[in-house]
Amino acid sequence: MNFIALLRIALRALAVNKLRSALTMLGIVIGVGAVIVMIAVGSGAQARVEEQIRALGSNLLLVMPGSTTAGGVRMGFGSGSTLTEDDVLAINREIPEALAAPALRGSAQVIWGNSNWSTQVFGTTPEYLDVRQWALASGRSFEAGEMAGAAKVCLIGATVAKQLFGTADPLDQSIRIKRIPFTVIGVLDVKGQSMMGTDQDDLILVPIKTARSRVLGTASAARNRTVGTIWVKAADGLDTKVVEENVRGLLRQRHRVQAGADDDFSLRNLQEVMAAQEASSRVLALLLAAVASVSLLVGGIGIMNIMLVSVTERTREIGLRMAVGARTRDILGQFLVEAVTLSLIGGLIGVALGMGTSIAIAEFAGWRIAISPQAIVLAVAFAFVIGVFFGFYPARKAARLNPVEALRFE
Repeated sequence: MNFIALLRIALRALAVNKLRSALTMLGIVIGVGAVIVMIAVGSGAQARVEEQIRALGSNLLLVMPGSTTAGGVRMGFGSGSTLTEDDVLAINREIPEALAAPALRGSAQVIWGNSNWSTQVFGTTPEYLDVRQWALASGRSFEAGEMAGAAKVCLIGATVAKQLFGTADPLDQSIRIKRIPFTVIGVLDVKGQSMMGTDQDDLILVPIKTARSRVLGTASAARNRTVGTIWVKAADGLDTKVVEENVRGLLRQRHRVQAGADDDFSLRNLQEVMAAQEASSRVLALLLAAVASVSLLVGGIGIMNIMLVSVTERTREIGLRMAVGARTRDILGQFLVEAVTLSLIGGLIGVALGMGTSIAIAEFAGWRIAISPQAIVLAVAFAFVIGVFFGFYPARKAARLNPVEALRFE
């Protein structure tokens, strides 16, 4: 008996008890739908993390000043003033595989016309854009003369541009930062949220000398040329651990830190942090899919239970088929095809249900989802395997019936 004939017989048998067939498929429908939804939500979360990683930049090291101690109380990293612009120059000069940029950070109220906005102001250098891999949506970066002369020019982020100017063109407009007029010479491209959920586009960049002397700095900071953080980018293809050790060794040497003593700065390898976050997101996606797969197993058990009942109910039919010449493999194939058909139909309905639920979650809950063809194929294949696995035992039981005893069965 060929496959088409087996499939026709299986569909006819399933159509006899439509309600029972539908209820049997329900476990597979829910299982496959849950798998699709969980994979979509988990993959969406992973894709979001990957976007944040790309937005932050690759191969990055973050150097922060050391801590201060006052009255026996340690204030934590960043409270000291141990990093200077000379450290940045030394890194760029002595470590060719690294590019460093300083950053001096503070907050300020920004005004343009009748609009105002509170934002973060960063004093930095043109290398900052290269280190952060941050493109300009329009305009230009700082020039050497503007850096040396503490010019009152700035680059604004996309959020600041929207809040202050709306649909107007910000280029060459004059804004006031702490009542000091600055000319907008460029608008930064959209960067998105950081790993911590903060808006990276809500900032203004000004030349570091300008920030120190006019906006953020103090007299002592101006004399010492201290900076708040140093961003370091390792060259593409290089191990950031090597660059990290080179930067640490250079800074310890410059700061005259004795052997065995603690660093007077904090050096963080952001690639390791991002890799850990990405791995956690991947594990979460797999965990969600594994939990949802339990529903498929429950659905498979339901199929096996119903198929065993079906074998019992159709014992005389099986005996009659054997009496008129049906072979053992024909009976085995008939019941196996019925189980697989139940499972596959339920799987296809589950795919439709899962995709619809995922789209609804994205629409109403605002969650990021990612429906991949691989996940759909995997869910349907899993449903097929469930049908074969849980349908084999009832099919074998039917195929092994004794024709004479089957015909006598009441």
